[in-house]
Amino acid sequence: MRHIISILIENEAGALSRVAGLFSARGYNIESLTVAPTEDPSLSRMTIVTTGTERIVEQIIKQLNKLIDVVKLLELTDGPHIEREMMLIKVKASTMAQREDVKRLADIFRGNIIDVSPTIFTIELTGSGDKLDSFIDSLAEHKILETVRSGASGIARGDKCLHV
Repeated sequence: MRHIISILIENEAGALSRVAGLFSARGYNIESLTVAPTEDPSLSRMTIVTTGTERIVEQIIKQLNKLIDVVKLLELTDGPHIEREMMLIKVKASTMAQREDVKRLADIFRGNIIDVSPTIFTIELTGSGDKLDSFIDSLAEHKILETVRSGASGIARGDKCLHV
């Protein structure tokens, strides 16, 4: 089963390495990892997507809570949450027909064309992982030159917050 773990962690050198090391030492896989500072410059917010049984994820959470850098932790998949991912994708669009088709697809998926060259469109798209996968599938007739995905970021719905 897929799990999303959100962590408030001290914004210090080596903190990310200790979290990643915990996963690798136990043979657990990180499917997605995003990290960025919060409104408090001394803290970072880390979102980890992993898979495993309830027992395995319970062990991961216990081990994460033991790390000195971890301030607070929340498993988002325990309740209602919002999850988004961002993707940048370069698509070859040489002919007028290709350019119109790629633009139409970007519009359908509410993507933004953020860079245009004579033969290439670069598109920014935000949404669920399934939405991004569907967009890639819809481009089957076009040559995708490059894809960059941010990985999942998530936040709990309603008044449930991860803060100190």
